[in-house]
Amino acid sequence: MLRRLTEREQISILLDQYSLTIRQAFLDAIADIRSRITLGLIVERLEKGDIAGAIDAIHLERSAFNKVLDQIAAAFNAGGTAAVEALPILRDPSGHRLVIRFDARNIEAENWLREHSSTLVTRIVDDQREAIRTSMAEGLGQGQNPRSTALNVVGRVNRITGRREGGVIGLSTPQERYVASARQELLSGDPEAMRNYLGRGRRDKRFDKTVEKAISEGRAVPADMVAKITGRYSDRLLELRGEMLARSETMTALNVAKSEAMDQAIASGKIDIATVTDVWHSAGDDRVRHTHRALNGQSVPHGQGFRSPSGAFLRFPGDPEAPTSEIVGCRCWLEHKIDFLKGIQ
Repeated sequence: MLRRLTEREQISILLDQYSLTIRQAFLDAIADIRSRITLGLIVERLEKGDIAGAIDAIHLERSAFNKVLDQIAAAFNAGGTAAVEALPILRDPSGHRLVIRFDARNIEAENWLREHSSTLVTRIVDDQREAIRTSMAEGLGQGQNPRSTALNVVGRVNRITGRREGGVIGLSTPQERYVASARQELLSGDPEAMRNYLGRGRRDKRFDKTVEKAISEGRAVPADMVAKITGRYSDRLLELRGEMLARSETMTALNVAKSEAMDQAIASGKIDIATVTDVWHSAGDDRVRHTHRALNGQSVPHGQGFRSPSGAFLRFPGDPEAPTSEIVGCRCWLEHKIDFLKGIQ
């Protein structure tokens, strides 16, 4: 007889599944944006000093991320369905089994998904525009020609694959700064600065010998090689961005759906809210942030939420309304416990 999966095992499976699909949807969106770029138009606008126009020419539109939102919606639906299936068999006073389903079309569920999706895409697009604006302004300000400035933003075409690689499209604003500083380190000719590049965890180590040789010869890394090195560094940061965004969004969708599924069951009258307790579970390893280690095992009446040692309030792990410091990379999960004997004398 097959063993029934535990709730934690179900969450782990869904997290792995939808983290992959959301990550791929994000990377596909960035690849699609890159593939539609007309380099000449961007260069033309930069020649006129029109940075805003150059950014517009990249077409960072909300609709480019629709497939990301589709996968988040799928994770949300799967999370709610799994939460209901994990409930024990419930019966009415006559002994008849109660049927509980998760309704992703419920108005509260739809409202959350719509508002969260809108906020997420706005944040992604605005962050992209700011990162690109900073890169363009700095490039022109340092005397780079408009074409080089544009290529450092949109990436360079790989002659073998025909696809653009490198650039800063898709990176967060801090990641764009990492790439910019890495470029300056390699072009500086300063041994200490170039050694600092060799300490970057996401660099492509295949280029280390090239950098080490430049250091030993007391010169800067050639500009064309710097473009290749920082291009690979940028691509690795983009992979990281996709992974982090996907994990966070998947966990948020699963935990929100779980809470929403319980709320629906309570609203239907099939479960008494007074019998439900919310329990916080951490991932149980040394990667868990210290505030969540402190929350591990804490229980509260359903819907009352948790108070982190940092002072932040979280309705559940991954609460999108909580501070970023409490949710990015969070792998904690929420358990609902039902005390069927509560209130019975």
